[in-house]
Amino acid sequence: MKHLITTIFLLSTGNLFAQNTDSVPADPIYSFVEFSPEWKEGKEAMYAYLSANINYPKEAMTHCISGKVYLQFIVEKDGSINEDVKVLRGIGYGCDEEALRVIKNMPAWNPGKQNGKPVRVYFNLPINFQIPDCIPATPKDK
Repeated sequence: MKHLITTIFLLSTGNLFAQNTDSVPADPIYSFVEFSPEWKEGKEAMYAYLSANINYPKEAMTHCISGKVYLQFIVEKDGSINEDVKVLRGIGYGCDEEALRVIKNMPAWNPGKQNGKPVRVYFNLPINFQIPDCIPATPKDK
């Protein structure tokens, strides 16, 4: 009986795993690949690049805004960053826009690979905005 149920299940789900080649895009964007895209000089160098190029927004500094901006972008086959960078979760006060600016201006990465070939890959990256020991500015009395 157990084998009969397994057989029926496999027969009924067979089409779930079939790929219709008519609907597969010619240049798909992968979420998971054998080799993920990487910053050419390594992670530490990427963090140094972000630190050196992010200008903390004045409005965020005035209001002591800290937190992470979560971005998603596509690393193209040639390692370039696709211009369609998205904020998945932001913190406002100019931080989201600054994170977008820096990512859009990044140098090329090593592209992701699938089956030994470069492919387009979604990449999620949190960017941390942190002001140590910040005291919010108070409005001056008039």
